[in-house]
Amino acid sequence: MKKNIVPVVLLIIAVVAVVGIKNKKKAAQETMGCESGMCILPFPAEKMVSEGTGGEAPAAAKSLPRLLDLGAGKCVPCKAMAPILDEMKETFAGQLNVEFIDVWETEGVSEKYGIRMIPTQIFYDAEGRELFRHEGFFSREDMLAKWKELGFDFSTVD
Repeated sequence: MKKNIVPVVLLIIAVVAVVGIKNKKKAAQETMGCESGMCILPFPAEKMVSEGTGGEAPAAAKSLPRLLDLGAGKCVPCKAMAPILDEMKETFAGQLNVEFIDVWETEGVSEKYGIRMIPTQIFYDAEGRELFRHEGFFSREDMLAKWKELGFDFSTVD
């Protein structure tokens, strides 16, 4: 009888462990879930970087305003933004630097830029100062309207 108890106890422990791991994974997916055009990252608000901090552009890119999109390749709203950003990068080459950083693949970038949700778009002037920050999906038209509101009117070069 005692021989049968040990395997049963081990089986119960294994089942509890599996259930615990599944619940932990489910909670993590809910925390990083993508809903309403945004993916929430487990990053506390008190660690937000103040505007203008940590967003300096590389020296070669400082002569142009910069649009930085922080997201992830596996985030649905981020995937929807990718073709918009690619098109803007091509259309406004020489007028606007458009960059994308995958926060799930680049260690420490969420903390550096104070990212709480993805996608997040950060607008910088030519000197590297943060002008505006948006969380969630942002259409091309809305981004161009925001740039215009900030004093930058990008026109296509024919």
